[in-house]
Amino acid sequence: MTQRDAVFPANRHALYEAHGYSAAIRSGGLLFVSGQVGSRSDGTPEPDFKRQVQLAFENLRATLDAAGCTFDDIVDVTTFHTDPENQFETIMAVKNHIFDKPPYPNWTAIGVNWLAGFDFEIKVIARIPENA
Repeated sequence: MTQRDAVFPANRHALYEAHGYSAAIRSGGLLFVSGQVGSRSDGTPEPDFKRQVQLAFENLRATLDAAGCTFDDIVDVTTFHTDPENQFETIMAVKNHIFDKPPYPNWTAIGVNWLAGFDFEIKVIARIPENA
């Protein structure tokens, strides 16, 4: 049976303790990353939407780094949006900066009506490089 190994970024934010979850779980050559949001270090939402999306990607990068992964190792992405129609352009600008060349990861975007005070969340599955 494959073991689960919890992964946390170096500067883990307060949400992990407050809600009792791991940033990611390493299992069977894959990294399953919990939904990352645009939280400040104290766990509160960044009020500016574009900055909130950027922070979510920064928090994602920190979690990937902690497992020896990069954005290039991501194979599957799920994003959650509180107002997809009005947020799409901003999200795509940040996304296109991160994923700037093919092959792009799989991507599923889901509209939701509540994200605990946040407006954007991203969760991913990444392959763990052999040298990580």
